[in-house]
Amino acid sequence: MTPPELLRGRRSALRLVIFDCDGVIVDSEKVANRLVAADLTALGWAMTPTEAERLFLGMTLPDMMPLIEVRLGRSIPPDWPGRLQDRLVAALSREARPIAGAVEALHATTALGLGWRIASNSSHEEMAAKFACLGITALVAGRLHSHRDVGRGKPAPDLFLAAAAAEGCAPAECLVIEDSLPGARAAAAAGMDCLGYAPHSDGAALRALGAIPFTSMFDLPGLLAVAPRRTA
Repeated sequence: MTPPELLRGRRSALRLVIFDCDGVIVDSEKVANRLVAADLTALGWAMTPTEAERLFLGMTLPDMMPLIEVRLGRSIPPDWPGRLQDRLVAALSREARPIAGAVEALHATTALGLGWRIASNSSHEEMAAKFACLGITALVAGRLHSHRDVGRGKPAPDLFLAAAAAEGCAPAECLVIEDSLPGARAAAAAGMDCLGYAPHSDGAALRALGAIPFTSMFDLPGLLAVAPRRTA
């Protein structure tokens, strides 16, 4: 199946597009991977930023802790996620950059008469730093959902279901835009169609989880335009 086939073949009219944040709207993962790799190397698990991305892409910091402790063979300080988050916020407030075509896609989604929200395994503090750096704080205001707002982050469906509920939409009326495997799993668990943003690969891993890959955010407005939408 191709992205246009997914959108044209929807059984329910599209009302809401739910965007992931990191790797979909904000090019922040290089910053996060660098800091995580440095922290874990200091703790005794030698790691490169590339390895950090492969192991932890799309995970919350608390969910990373058991994996880290198994590898290290010892407990790590319980305040580690908070301390790392503080460093992430500081770095992202300076270094966050937009994914090419992402901000344009947000404006285009509005122009098509569709609602949109952002659902992220990041904290609100991290998202605030990223969006301020991009200069789009006002654009995203009132549309943000963090894993801290719900019982469980991705790959559980809670975040996406909360975003849908906030917009008064059924899961079948939603489309998720994701780049991570936990995000694709969350969309499937929520019963939502998913486009998998995969600019640097064939997207096979995303496709295996039910997300249909696409390669450019500049293509997204045209894809959304072919989906059946409410006329009133």
